[in-house]
Amino acid sequence: MSKVLYTAHANSTNGRNGQASTDDGALKFNLASPGAPNAKPGTTNPEQLFACGYSACFGGALQAAAKQLQLELKEPTVHADVSLNQDDNGYFLSVTLNVSIANLDNATASKVVALAHTICPYSKATHGNIVVTLQANDEALKAA
Repeated sequence: MSKVLYTAHANSTNGRNGQASTDDGALKFNLASPGAPNAKPGTTNPEQLFACGYSACFGGALQAAAKQLQLELKEPTVHADVSLNQDDNGYFLSVTLNVSIANLDNATASKVVALAHTICPYSKATHGNIVVTLQANDEALKAA
C-alpha cells in the first residue's frame, strides 16, 4: 500500500503567456513562450521549470543510488536539457541529463546514473513516454 508523502499545489493562468504560482507563495512568476515577442527578462517557461524539477529530483536519486552502491558522491551536478520538439503528430518533449560526478571514474559514475534512473520519480513518470538520454561525466549511456 502506498502513502502520499507530499503534494505540491500550483496554479497558472493564460497558459504559456501568463502567470504561475504555488499556493504557499514560495514561487510566483510570469511565463512566456520561448522566443516569443513578449518573452521579457525574468519570464520562464514550462520547459525550464521541468528541467529544474527533473534535475533536482535526479540529484536526490543519485544520492539514493550511491547509498545502495556504498559510494560517496562529492557534489554531483545534474544538467538537464529539456527540448520542446514538433513533428507531424504535434509537440513533444525530449530530455538529456548530463551528470557530473568528479570523484568517480566514468564506469562507476555510469553505474550510479543508471541506477538513479530506476529510482527517480521523474524518470519513472517519463519512462516510455519521452526519450531521455543519460550522460555521466559527458559520456553517453544508453537511451532510456
